Amino acid sequence: MKTFKNIFTTSLIVTIILCSSSCKKFYDINADPDAILEAPLPTILTSATVNIGYFSGSDLNRYSSLIMQQFSGQSTGTLNQTQQYEKYEITGNDANNLFSTAYATILNDLETIITRGTAEGSPHYTGEAKILKAYMYQTLVDAFGDLPYSESQKLTLNLAPKYDDDEAIYTAIIALCDQGIAEVNAAVSKQSPGSNSTIYPGTFATTKTNWVKFANTLKLRLFLHYSEKNAAFTTSSMNTLINAGAQFLGSNADNFQMAFVNAASARNPFDSFETGRPGYLVANNTLLTMMDSQNDPRRAAYFTAFATAPFYRGAKGGDPGNAPLYSKLHTYLRGALVGAAYSGAAPVRMLTFAEYNFIRAEAALRFGITSGGTAQSFFAAGITASLTDAGVAAVDQSTYLAASGTLTGSNTEQLKQIIEQKYIASYGLIMEPWTDWRRTGFPAITPPVNALVTTVPRSLYYPQSEIDYNPNAKQKTSLSVRTFWDTRP
Repeated sequence: MKTFKNIFTTSLIVTIILCSSSCKKFYDINADPDAILEAPLPTILTSATVNIGYFSGSDLNRYSSLIMQQFSGQSTGTLNQTQQYEKYEITGNDANNLFSTAYATILNDLETIITRGTAEGSPHYTGEAKILKAYMYQTLVDAFGDLPYSESQKLTLNLAPKYDDDEAIYTAIIALCDQGIAEVNAAVSKQSPGSNSTIYPGTFATTKTNWVKFANTLKLRLFLHYSEKNAAFTTSSMNTLINAGAQFLGSNADNFQMAFVNAASARNPFDSFETGRPGYLVANNTLLTMMDSQNDPRRAAYFTAFATAPFYRGAKGGDPGNAPLYSKLHTYLRGALVGAAYSGAAPVRMLTFAEYNFIRAEAALRFGITSGGTAQSFFAAGITASLTDAGVAAVDQSTYLAASGTLTGSNTEQLKQIIEQKYIASYGLIMEPWTDWRRTGFPAITPPVNALVTTVPRSLYYPQSEIDYNPNAKQKTSLSVRTFWDTRP
């Protein structure tokens, strides 16, 4: 905890440090007074990982979670933003901030690490940066489709980067994962990350394997996204990776997530949003009904409870705008209660051990990839990982698994079970439930009664800032435009 606070503080004060150093240089007649000092690689990595954590729990997370009816937008009176998003009123202006954070901040930081780390011979830094870059582009492609990639992160060298084909970007980021793994494993590196990453914080010697496991598991996620477009590619790519003995996430301790702490400058973005906009996000009836039908013990961590039955109460788009009527986000996303307030110390989860197991369960069921386990064994392991992560007691885990932990029926019915359990386990996880729905049609989602259109969105509009300032950016005709892998009718 102390280490994380130190890391976070370092990130926040780096600008002050640089300014102080620059001022000192003004009095050195042998130095250029206008020279801009470069932040050291450890500080840039801290900045990148902090911003990735915030990014993954902020705007894009809310949009995808509202579309997928894990959250519902509510208010105590006048129509607010989350209610608009839930009815698919998500405009290009709503993407401006997230796009700017992704490109101007996070990806530029990562590109700086890659460029400088390569020049000085620090592959341990460049490896982590390439893996993080792959994660960021996977998330962005799944939201938008075609994007600036090959000409991006060049600052003043190219103010209007072209938009690359989204499938070509996927090909590139799979290669980035491989490069990242090789570089993280390099025998020699001029500099190695210390405990300056807020994701997998710790010494490089103790966290190197975490980065390798994450990169390989990210590749499995990427391969699975091809399932409807090119099942043969999914099958061969997964088989090759698994049979090569690749390491994957092996427990909840390996989760790709960023921890937050109970401090004003380091609180979880879910809690920060709810604190600033109380009642804007509540439990959605779609997710809650699914959990109610199985007496799911995770409800106690996911949602606030009422004193009388029904203890958990969800809303849906078009319901009366009265937030106190509904259960709100609880400790799983906001951190433990400290008196009447939340600590804000819950992690932002981005790729989990539970998801890994559900990926393997689907791969075993649909593509016969059973090395290391069956669809059933991975399915049960995914549920168990999620229950454990939510703090469910062992006896309640056993009860739940006995009732809901066995695959039954046809392959389609079993796939439905896998994706629905993955959907429950992915509460608060950016993008992936929306991607699963676009791939498989599960879970069943009905547009809200007040939706602006009658179909669930397949992607987001490009940022209005891009349309205004980049002549290579062309706005979509609707939210029904699909990414390359989204071929399900």
